[in-house]
Parts: sequence; structure tokens; C-alpha cells
Amino acid sequence: MNFVSTKLEGCYVIEPKVILDDRGYFMESFNENTFQKAIGQSVRFVQDNQSFSTKGVLRGLHYQTGEHAQAKLVRVLSGEVLDVAVDIRPDSKTFGQQVTVVLSSENQKQFFIPKGFAHGFLVLSASATFFYKCDNFYNKASEGGIIYNDPSLKIDWKFPASELIISEKDKLQPFLEKSKKAW
Repeated sequence: MNFVSTKLEGCYVIEPKVILDDRGYFMESFNENTFQKAIGQSVRFVQDNQSFSTKGVLRGLHYQTGEHAQAKLVRVLSGEVLDVAVDIRPDSKTFGQQVTVVLSSENQKQFFIPKGFAHGFLVLSASATFFYKCDNFYNKASEGGIIYNDPSLKIDWKFPASELIISEKDKLQPFLEKSKKAW
């Protein structure tokens, strides 16, 4: 596996080694020892989540606060998404900055998003199955969110705004400056 640093400290794009032959392919999608050594910290995943969405569905930007904050390791099992992480760590030199990566079943890339980041994704293909590991259990009372089109974030979703499919909850999220503090 190749771990590629991003401009946001702690976020990594992970490129697996895919072994192809006439039967198909094999890849190691996760190895705790390799993962922890590459990111320089101990992360223990305790919950796996999966979603299915159609083209134009935008989920996010979500995070968990306080003791329920979550690090996530995300990937796409089928289809293609634009995945986004936003640094919401108040003392970070990259606070309010974001990084995007295209994840697909074709490129098999994964994205590690540490605690202190908001996360969201947009389905670019006809449909997508999205899978992610969390290092903490979901807690409704600790839920936070930021509106997907906050102008201060300057996220280019690479999709016509008029064609986005967004939950009512996500349409009502606050701007970053008014959002629930992550810590």
C-alpha cells in the first residue's frame, strides 16, 4: 500500500497494491500494522458502515464532537464518488481548508480522515456503494454538520447544483462559522 499525504495534516489517500491475473484481482484492503505505521498513530476501528446512493446524491458534511469524535477510513465498493474532508480543528494551521479525492471501484483508493474533520461525498456515477470504518461508535447527541455549499470552504463539487440530491437535514446545516464546535 502507498500512503499519500494531503495538504491537510493527518489525511491520507491510500493506494492499494492490486494484483491482477486471468481470474480477476486480489488486494489487501486493510492491514492494521501497515496502517498504523504509515499514519504514525494507533487507530482501532470499531464500527463499519455502508451506504448505497444514486447519481447526484450528496451526503455531508458530517462529523462527531468531543469524546465521540470519529476517524474514518472510507472507500467505494462500486461506482465513483467525490470525497471531501474539511479541517475543523480550531488550532490547526489548515482550519477551514478542504481536500477532495475521487474514490472509485476502478481506482480502489481509500481515504483516511482523522478526528477533527467534517466529511462528505457526492456520487458521480449512476450509483455507488460507499463503505467506511469508524474508530468510535456513532452518538446522535454528538452529531455536527456544515452546509455543503458554505462559500468560505470553496468546495468544487464538480456537479451542477441544480441536480444535487440532498437530504432535508443536510440542506439545513449551518455555515462553518456557526457550526457546533468539534472539540
